Amino acid sequence: MANIAKKNTAAVTAQEVPVHVGVIMDGNGRWAKKRNLPRKFGHREGAKNFRAITRHAKAVGVKYITFYAFSTENWKRPKDEVDSIMELFEKYLDEVRDFVEENIRIRFIGDRSALSETLRRKMAAVEEDSKDFNAMTLVLAINYGGRDEICHSVQQIAKMVKAGQIEPEEITQELIEKNLYTEEIPPLDLVIRPSGEQRLSNFMIWQAAYAEFYYTNILWPDFKNEDFDEAIKAYSERNRRFGGV
Repeated sequence: MANIAKKNTAAVTAQEVPVHVGVIMDGNGRWAKKRNLPRKFGHREGAKNFRAITRHAKAVGVKYITFYAFSTENWKRPKDEVDSIMELFEKYLDEVRDFVEENIRIRFIGDRSALSETLRRKMAAVEEDSKDFNAMTLVLAINYGGRDEICHSVQQIAKMVKAGQIEPEEITQELIEKNLYTEEIPPLDLVIRPSGEQRLSNFMIWQAAYAEFYYTNILWPDFKNEDFDEAIKAYSERNRRFGGV
């Protein structure tokens, strides 16, 4: 098995690998339902899988990978499901420290104000401890929404205008980007969405302006390294023109 894994990784690294990959981790609930299990069991399996895919992405040369872990809209789900997801975040934030030993920088994007103090403290600590690492950057989007992010950026810029620091005509795309949660993170090259859904669902809508999209019917807990390789292969065969000819 180890030899097969090495062979697959070598095949991927020979192709054009995207710098920044975004993953919409979809299908956890359906995975559990198919097995007559509570939805929280699907989220547990999905959380385990993100760790495996992170390591594989690093192995094939991806420099940034962002996982859509919890959206601003996910609060509408049943309270017991939301509570179990938040408990998972706290548990896996302790385990995500394993990545620190692998020279992986960890970042969180989203509105942290609605999260527990314990969770916010753990997030800040792991960001601080990994801030100088450069093998890969792992980004977790928690209580994140693309529209919310753009609104936050505009509010910051409005304060600058109100304070007389800039004039309205000085507002540029670069200034908006500077005030996004992803200030120093490059735009998305590839967005992967498992589970058969074919929409962005408010995920990094600014950063995905020129991203390539890859959809698959595989539910997220069943999405394995070879499926990630297939997404990279499909990306490498696209002709990215960025509005040109």
